[in-house]
Amino acid sequence: MSLQVFPVYIAIDIVSLTVYTYTLYRNGVMAYMEDKETGRLEAFSDGVFAVAITLLVLNLKILPDLALTDGSFWNQLLNQLPTLVAFITSFATIGIMWINHHRLFSYIQRTDTGLMLLNLLLLLVVVFIPYPTALLAQQYALDPKMHDAALLYSGTMVLLAVCFNLLWRYATFHNRLIGKNADARAVASISRQYLGGPFLYLIAFGLAFISVPASIIFNLLLALFFAIPPRLPGIVQNS
Repeated sequence: MSLQVFPVYIAIDIVSLTVYTYTLYRNGVMAYMEDKETGRLEAFSDGVFAVAITLLVLNLKILPDLALTDGSFWNQLLNQLPTLVAFITSFATIGIMWINHHRLFSYIQRTDTGLMLLNLLLLLVVVFIPYPTALLAQQYALDPKMHDAALLYSGTMVLLAVCFNLLWRYATFHNRLIGKNADARAVASISRQYLGGPFLYLIAFGLAFISVPASIIFNLLLALFFAIPPRLPGIVQNS
């Protein structure tokens, strides 16, 4: 009697175990897709930000050997001040943009082709930043009255702010890529803060026509401003 029932029990156990395993797998996959769908995009973006911020240091030139022995060390270093200021400004800008990128993707939980293309556009501008930074430092060292490089630099920052807005607006449109636990008031608060970004950077662009140092300083202040997270209501985030 037991020999006949035993295989039935085994079959029931196997079926139960299969259903249970499938349920765990399905729930795990769904949770993974909800929490980690943007993982590859974020990892790729982090690498691009790291490369861009590292390339900035290539604009810093080592002082000539003579400056280390003839007493002109500080004068030579002072001549590189525009380069150092441009380096610090761009480093702060890229670093803070990376912080904001991370902040956005604590809300963005899913991806699609449109989001990936907009993210690539943003990264294109990010990796371009070392180039106008080098031109700005070079032109200002040669002739502080020239404004062309400062205009290119500030114009790049305007494009960067526009790209950030496009990325965020695309993701939040009808909450299509936002996590299900995101507070709508928190999303709206970020949207309001980012909306003013392009207009503020346009002010820096306008300042470049008048004063290159003022434009650089204003760009640096804007970078520090956007490092401050907006005042948000309570939100449940998956980090």
